Order: sequence, then C-alpha cells, then structure tokens
Amino acid sequence: MGITLDKIVPWGRSYDEYVSMFSLTEVDLGLRILGCGDGPAAFNSVLTKHGGNIVSVDPIYAFNAEQIRGRISETYETIMTQMHKNHSGYVWEIIPSVEKLGFIRMSAMDSFLADFGEGKQAERYIPGELPALPFEAGEFDIALSSHFLFLYSDHLSAEFHLQALQEMLRVSHEVRAFPLLTLDGVKSPHLYVVSEHLADQGFCIEIKQVPYEFQRGGNEMLVIKPI
Repeated sequence: MGITLDKIVPWGRSYDEYVSMFSLTEVDLGLRILGCGDGPAAFNSVLTKHGGNIVSVDPIYAFNAEQIRGRISETYETIMTQMHKNHSGYVWEIIPSVEKLGFIRMSAMDSFLADFGEGKQAERYIPGELPALPFEAGEFDIALSSHFLFLYSDHLSAEFHLQALQEMLRVSHEVRAFPLLTLDGVKSPHLYVVSEHLADQGFCIEIKQVPYEFQRGGNEMLVIKPI
C-alpha cells in the first residue's frame, strides 16, 4: 500500500535523484533538456549552475515564490504523515529515514525557491502543462517526466498519458518517464496501452532499469524514441 493523494501536489526531488532516476550521463546532461511537471525540483537550478541547458514547465510556475512556498508547506505535512503510515512501501537505503527524506526534499525545494525568480526571468521556468506545451517542434533533445505521468494514474486517464507523451515527443527527440508505478506501488495500468499505441505509431519503446529505487519496485523508466 502506498500513499494516497486526492490531487497532484508540488514535491521536488534533488539533482542527484534526477541523474539516477533517468540514468543521465555526462553526454545527456550537456543536451537541451525539458522537464515536464518539474514543480519545485532542484534539477534545473543545479544543472544551470553546472552550465547545463534546461527548461522546466509546470502550472505552478504561474505563482510567485511565496505562494509556491505556501503550497510546499501544506504538502510537506501531508506527505510526511503518509510516509510514516506507509513506511514498508519504500526502500530505506540511500534515504535512511522519513526524517532524512523530509530534509532532502526541503533542501531540494529550497534550492528551487532560491533560483525561481532569476530562473523565471531567464525563461527557465515556464508556466504551462501537458498535454499542450508552449514550445516549437524538436526544440529539445530530451524531455523528462518525473513523478507525474504513470504515478498519478488514478488522477489522469490513459488518453491523457498518450496525448502527453505524444506532445513531449513533438518537442523533443527522446522522452524518459519515471517511475512506472502508481502512488499505491503497482505498475501503472496505462503503461501497456500507451506503449502499444506509440509502438504502432512508429516509436521505439524500452523499459530500462535505473540505479535508483525509493518506492519499492520503482526502479524502471520508460524511454521512447523514433525508430
């Protein structure tokens, strides 16, 4: 049994988690990257400091930093309570405790908040949401979906997933989505349907194991490329 949420919430991961979740190589990190639904993650801020080329898109970027901070505070209490209740559904190795998880998440989100004003001015944080992205075709090399598609399968239909992935493929040359499990820790019921549709449309579909597992069994990403 995993956590239960009645809506999609802002909850940011760290730079190191992004690198592990998506098996990002040094070559990958030098490409034009789009993060879809990044929310208050630290990946954009840290990669930018390392000289990377990244844009994040999320509806939460329509708000100012203090409004987002308020949303994070509300989410924090909800998630921490659920993590204590569902402790057995997670692998406590890299992240050894619920308390350490809270520290890592808040550190990541503080990094985002410190960068948000400058990043929004530089158009690295763009308000917008799937399945309609405000970008030109082929504008990016890789588009990433972290903890949005498939995770929220109870909230988002298979049709939404298909449209979202097709839109990500329109604006990028490769799509990676992680994890492939739902919030309650089972394989998304949309994964097979979406993969079959995209394969029929001429895309190469791969499920790859990654060097990251926090949600128990959640150590795979979906990779989609043109054949």
